[in-house]
Amino acid sequence: MAGRIIQSRPNLDPAFFIGRGKVHQLREQIQSGHITLLIFDDELTPTQQRNLENLTECRVIDRTQLILAIFAQRARTREGKLQVELAQLDYLRPRLTGHGVELSRLGGGIGTRGPGETRLEMDRRRIVRRIARIRTEMERVRSQRELHRQHRRDTLIATLSLVGYTNAGKSTLFNALTASEVKVSKQLFSTLDPTLRRILLPSKRMALLSDTVGFIRKLPHTLVTAFRATLEEVVEADLILHVVDRADPQFKDHEVAVNSVLEDLQVKHIPILQVYNKIDLLEARSGRSDSTKGVFVSALTGEGLKELVHRIDALLLRDPVVDCHFVLPHAEARVLSLIQQKGRLLEKEITADFIRVHAQLPQSVARQLNSFVQ
Repeated sequence: MAGRIIQSRPNLDPAFFIGRGKVHQLREQIQSGHITLLIFDDELTPTQQRNLENLTECRVIDRTQLILAIFAQRARTREGKLQVELAQLDYLRPRLTGHGVELSRLGGGIGTRGPGETRLEMDRRRIVRRIARIRTEMERVRSQRELHRQHRRDTLIATLSLVGYTNAGKSTLFNALTASEVKVSKQLFSTLDPTLRRILLPSKRMALLSDTVGFIRKLPHTLVTAFRATLEEVVEADLILHVVDRADPQFKDHEVAVNSVLEDLQVKHIPILQVYNKIDLLEARSGRSDSTKGVFVSALTGEGLKELVHRIDALLLRDPVVDCHFVLPHAEARVLSLIQQKGRLLEKEITADFIRVHAQLPQSVARQLNSFVQ
C-alpha cells in the first residue's frame, strides 16, 4: 500500500465523496508516486466514482468492489461463483446505464474471475437477462436446500450454524467439532460455500453443523442479497454459534459488526451462543474468565470444546432430551441395547422378572418406547 489518507468532514461531498481540495491533493500524490489504483473504504455512487477517476486520472474502486474482487478469487463451487457473479452484476448495473463503461475496467484487473474478464462491454438489457438467468438457477439451488432442510425437520435432526467475523477461526472450530478437514486459511473470506457435517452430542443426539461465509463491518447489502441461499442455513438454524476471535484487540467491534448482519437476517428468534475462540493466544487468564454469556475455547488446542458441546446439547430445543423410566421384560433385552445406543443409561436394576431402567433419551426415541414406561 502506497499510503492512506483519512478526511473528517460534516457531510459527504455528493460529487467526489471527499472534498474537492482533497481530490487535488490526491491527484498530486498519485502522479508523484506513480499510483495506479485508488481504493475508498466506503461505497461510492456511480457519479462519485466517475468524477474521481476523471479528476485523478487513476482507477478508483470502492469497498464493495474490493470485497467482490476478493469473493471472486475465493469462489470454488458452481453455486459460489453464481452468487459472486450475481452480486457483481447487481453492483455494475447502475454504473453502466447510459455511460458505456467497460466491464473490464469495473470487474477485472484485480484478480476477479467475474463477468468483467469475459465481456468487454455489456448493455443494460444483456445484464438484466443474465441476472434473471442466475436468479432462476439460484432459486433452483434454494429449492434443493429447502428440500434437504425439510427432510432434516421431519427426522428431527437439529442444525447448528457457525457465524462470525472473517478470520475468527470458524473453519478450524468446524474441523475440531466434526473431525473434518475443511480448508483453513488466514485469507479473508476463505469460506464462501456452506459446508455441513454431522456432530454427535453428549446426549447421543445427532446434529448438523454448518460453516458459513465470514462477516465484516458494513457488509454490502448486495452481498447479503446475493448470498441468500447460503445465509438461509443461518436463518433456518436451531442454534447459532457466534465465533469471536477473543485474541483480536478489536473483538468487541467485530461482535457488533456480526450482530448487525444477524439483525439484517432477522434471526432474533433463534438462540445464539457466543463462542470466544483462540484463547490459547491470550497471555492472561483474565481474558478467559467464566461467563454466562458464552464459552471460551481454543479450536486449535481443543481447550474448552468439551464444555462447548455440552452447552450446545443443553440449548437445542429440537427433539429435547427427556428423563425416562422403563420396565423391560427379559425377552425385550434388545430395547436395552437401543437405549444404550441412542441415549444415556443412568441406572439398571435386574430382577427375576424385569429389567428396570432409568435413562435419558431424545424425545423421539422415548416415544417409540412408550409401551415400556413404568
